[in-house]
Amino acid sequence: MKLATIQLDDRAVYGRVDGAELIIPEQSFLRQCPTLQDVLAARRVAELPAVGESQRVGLDAVQFLPPIPAPAKVICVGVNFMAHMREMGRPEPKFPLLFTRYPDTLVGHRQPLLRPQKSTDYDFEGELAFVMGRRAHHVSRTDALDYVAGYTCFMDGSLRDYQHHTTQLTPGKNFWRSGACGPWLVTTDEIPDPAVLNLETRLNGKVMQHAPIHDIKFDVPYLIEYISSFTPLSPGDIISTGTPSGVGFGRDPQLWMKPGDVIEVEVDGIGVLSNRVIAE
Repeated sequence: MKLATIQLDDRAVYGRVDGAELIIPEQSFLRQCPTLQDVLAARRVAELPAVGESQRVGLDAVQFLPPIPAPAKVICVGVNFMAHMREMGRPEPKFPLLFTRYPDTLVGHRQPLLRPQKSTDYDFEGELAFVMGRRAHHVSRTDALDYVAGYTCFMDGSLRDYQHHTTQLTPGKNFWRSGACGPWLVTTDEIPDPAVLNLETRLNGKVMQHAPIHDIKFDVPYLIEYISSFTPLSPGDIISTGTPSGVGFGRDPQLWMKPGDVIEVEVDGIGVLSNRVIAE
């Protein structure tokens, strides 16, 4: 099942994707679970196919929001793909390199990304992200996938000069509207094993990154076990698993996104997250 959140009549609404339409649940269900995050927290995702509909909206003209517009946590993993470690000249780590993104740094599918005023070193990083479906604290990797609600595409737009001002990645990863998430959340019944997926990133139609997800060092179960060992994860929290080789920083000459560019992230079984870059 594909679940999306859109902007409709100045409000955020969610629903399940049915072909070229979004089916928005009936009003009584929306009152009980106003957001997709509430649906996850109430463990009511499985009810959605049987819930009556209040409206059908064509997907061709909607304004997509990130599937979870206001997660409590967005946690990203740096240099997790083995080939990307070599590209960036990094030794193989013993533990995952983690950083956080603020929710307002992310836009939805087809929404503009902002190349900021302060930097032109705007890099692309296509990624697979997963969304938590249950509260998770001190979870073992054996049980970890039971806590996942589903998977989505992620574009971790990075301002490389700001990222490397110090050893802390926070500034370069948190420019306003510099990243994207979507177009929707695909539930785990359709993707029981994320390791079999492939990821591809295209800039203006040209393939920049292509890799199997199984090339990551720290897989989804390990990440849940490790992260939940120091912080409780909540329904709707987003964890992005890292990017493959082929980023602009690692190219010769280096390649930065500029206004007018279109960046696409495609993951098997999920779809394509597409965004145009504009000047801030």
